[in-house]
Amino acid sequence: MAKYYHGVIPPIITPVDEKENVDEKGFRELLNHCVDRGLHGIFVAGSNGETMALTQEQRDNAIRIAVDEVGSKVPVMSGVMDTSTRRVIENIKKMEDFGGKCAVITPIFYARHTSQDETVRLFEEASRQTSCDLMIYNIPMFTGLKLTADTVLKLAKIDKVVGVKDSSGDFGEFQKVLRVYADNPKFSVLQGSTAVSAGSMLEGADGYVPSIAPLFPELFTKMYDYAVAGNIGKTLELNAIVAETQKILGLCKNATASNKFALSLLGFTHKRVIAPQDGTTEADERAITSKVDEVNGLIRKAGLIQ
Repeated sequence: MAKYYHGVIPPIITPVDEKENVDEKGFRELLNHCVDRGLHGIFVAGSNGETMALTQEQRDNAIRIAVDEVGSKVPVMSGVMDTSTRRVIENIKKMEDFGGKCAVITPIFYARHTSQDETVRLFEEASRQTSCDLMIYNIPMFTGLKLTADTVLKLAKIDKVVGVKDSSGDFGEFQKVLRVYADNPKFSVLQGSTAVSAGSMLEGADGYVPSIAPLFPELFTKMYDYAVAGNIGKTLELNAIVAETQKILGLCKNATASNKFALSLLGFTHKRVIAPQDGTTEADERAITSKVDEVNGLIRKAGLIQ
């Protein structure tokens, strides 16, 4: 039986209008598209959701909308990462006020990291002061601190901690955690690096968190299904197509801009990114559109869509 936090859980973009407020209508349509097409959950207000570029008000608004729109249908994991324990806990309490049930927490950032223990203290205090599920988020490229497997295993023992999303790209460290918790129904091990997701799930990971999954939902969910079933051949066959989807993110200076433009092709949302980030040029957009068409052709050839 699958754990509660499992499968394909995209770190959803945050569509914004010309004033950089959340485009509520487009966001709700995109969220429903994800759920209706079989994705297993939503990660809102993550790095792909431009969480630290949004104002605090709009960040809270994105979480509120996601929880309200699909929180009764699939697990919604909400990013509450911040620069101090107090700020993280305040973010969690706002999320709880909206009905949110799972807070995703990184190590603090924009600070000089002195130890792994500071993150342990952060989770311990969050556990004491809040009532929701807590998800570990290991993303050293943005926090400046890579959580070791030993630290993750220590955090996993804290009350209310329900899993880890590991975007460190360190497969060896990921495997150490997986060996302990692959069969534990109370702790989910999610791969945040799409490049190693197939191998991770074949070894027992509970799912993965690919940013472009809303554009190709059948591909990502089918690869998950094959991996869970232990079908190595089919998993690797679809993983080759998944690898092609990741090339889309590198077709302009800014992976988030590439992602937002690609997802705008669904017709729900605008390509706009929050200033002062680089957006897509016309040449970028032609290249992205061409690559999306190519991937859809590969998906049709694989028999996943008509």
